[in-house]
Amino acid sequence: MILSSEFVHAWPLWVGLFALLGYGVAALPVAAVARANAPEAAPPRWPSLALGVGWVMHALALLLHVGAFGAAQVGVRFGFAPVLSLTVWLVIAVHAVESRFVPLPAVRRALAAAGGFSALLALLYPGEVPTHTGSPWLPLHWMLGVVSYGLFGVALLHAWLLGSAERRLRLKALRDGAGPLGLPLLRLERLTFRFVEAGFVVLSAALLFGVVFASPWRWDHKTVLSLLGWGTFAVLVVGRHWRGWRGKHAVRWLYAGALLLLLAYVGSRFVFEVLLRRGAVA
Repeated sequence: MILSSEFVHAWPLWVGLFALLGYGVAALPVAAVARANAPEAAPPRWPSLALGVGWVMHALALLLHVGAFGAAQVGVRFGFAPVLSLTVWLVIAVHAVESRFVPLPAVRRALAAAGGFSALLALLYPGEVPTHTGSPWLPLHWMLGVVSYGLFGVALLHAWLLGSAERRLRLKALRDGAGPLGLPLLRLERLTFRFVEAGFVVLSAALLFGVVFASPWRWDHKTVLSLLGWGTFAVLVVGRHWRGWRGKHAVRWLYAGALLLLLAYVGSRFVFEVLLRRGAVA
């Protein structure tokens, strides 16, 4: 049986809608209500299962979107929404692995909301196949760049948890130096900057591949913002190891570097694709 073209083109939409449904169920505050009614009872498992279903459907939707499944133009499709969606998917993936070793139940709803928003954005703005790619090694540059986005996204998630823990400690809501998830603050801080360091290494590799294989090399806004973001994280890593930067001072550098990287590709592509309505370029 030959599938109709309309059915083939509808696959990314249906899979994306199933991802939204899974994330929507995972974002419900049912577990918190259940614990309030029965504090000694174990929290229900179905919100976490719904997050897993949403994550799997999200992965399939990304494959269909980025792979331009059912599209007339063959090639890998890029754009601000697919990159942002893939970044959030990577953050959820790291959370799933990390939660096996470190309890992080309090971030489920936030991750589900972020996953649903990014999946919806990818449905609305699926991106386009670049008009030129140059070297066949350039996709590795893009892939490493997205992975660095994901690692820095996880670092931001931990920084947010760290800030929340510190605020609650100041209000004397917690004791014994424990964070809102039962994590010691020093351990949470170490996790944050391990992801920063890993993201910095991957980002450095991505920029190196871009310099070596980009033809011709262009000093555009994306390049400048990416290098500024890399420099910001370099200062943070050096300051952390040599000057012992901690707390709010280090987190501000993390936020600044992440903002520069977000503007470098996602922000610039949003302007081109949505505000200026231009096609995708490499």
